[in-house]
This record gives sequence, C-alpha cells and structure tokens, in this order.
Amino acid sequence: MERAIILAASAIGAGLALIAGIGPGIGEGYAVGKACEAIGRQPECQGAVTRTMLLGCAIAESTGIYGLVVGLILMFANPLIGLL
Repeated sequence: MERAIILAASAIGAGLALIAGIGPGIGEGYAVGKACEAIGRQPECQGAVTRTMLLGCAIAESTGIYGLVVGLILMFANPLIGLL
C-alpha cells in the first residue's frame, strides 16, 4: 500500500513539475515580441538586442528544463521507492 501511495504522489508531483514549462514559454514569447519591437524602432541596434534576447531566453529556458528533469526523475528514477 505504501508503494502505491508513493507512486501516486510521484505521478502528481511529476505533473506539477512539468507545469514549470509554461512560464518559460510565455516569458520567451514576450521577450521575442519586445525584441522585434525594439529592432523595428532602431534597426541599427539589431545585434545587441538579439544577443541580449538570446541570453535571456537561454536563462529562462533553464527553469523549464529543471522542471522536466525533476518530472523525469519522479517518474522513472524515483529515489523514494528504494526506501520501502
């Protein structure tokens, strides 16, 4: 019975961890939109704006990847199962 409860809680936790992918998606879309606006206003700053945008998107995406890794660990390599 304890094993079933841990597996159910792990599945719920994995689902909640994968919700972390929504935030970076929204944030990156917003950042790209604002970068396009900035380039439209001042085309000569395209290189600097693009470089800064890509760096920011990479940092934002890392939070989504952390959520994915936590979800995969909970689903396939659950450390709590070994305690039973």
